[in-house]
Amino acid sequence: MDNSIENRVRLIETLFHNLDIEIAEFQEKTHLSCIAGCGKCCSTPEIDASPVEFLPWAFHVFLNGKAEETLSELEQNTTATCFLYRPKSLAEFTMGNCSNYQYRGLICRLFGFGATTDKYGKLRIATCNIIKEKQTSNFESATIAINANLSVPIFTEYYMQLSQIDFKLGNVFLPVNKAMKAALEEVLQYYAYRPLPDEHIDVV
Repeated sequence: MDNSIENRVRLIETLFHNLDIEIAEFQEKTHLSCIAGCGKCCSTPEIDASPVEFLPWAFHVFLNGKAEETLSELEQNTTATCFLYRPKSLAEFTMGNCSNYQYRGLICRLFGFGATTDKYGKLRIATCNIIKEKQTSNFESATIAINANLSVPIFTEYYMQLSQIDFKLGNVFLPVNKAMKAALEEVLQYYAYRPLPDEHIDVV
């Protein structure tokens, strides 16, 4: 089995691509959507994530020659809010965006449009109160639909697929900034005594 960083990243990116398609279809059928410019979920402190879901991000940072610099910034970072989140301002902290949206983690992709299973075996959409309160009709209709066989991304299924790509990094959950730090360390350790990957590029 090819356990190289490049192959793991390729598999994760394929998984994310498939998820993006599934979420787009779910949104189209349910008419649920995020409010433009809202960063409420991103501004929530102590979000947990697995290091493996940030491996594509860490690899991207490494290819751009900023791995050590970014690792140092993460080590010095004292806030619990996601390192990649950029709020509009301190006064409007819940309004903002991701500074590296293309390489956001699995939790960032699933939240809002993915489902979990409750103790009664029913599917529940894991989303924010803003969507529940401002899109009540669509949310309630979507909840009924997913329990009547409307396809919806399932948290546990996607995390199981991630753990199959990288068992070690996919079976530990850390605060999001520590997860990103662990992903960067994995990439740096891997290439410490290996040549750079073929797709290595220098980006200004």
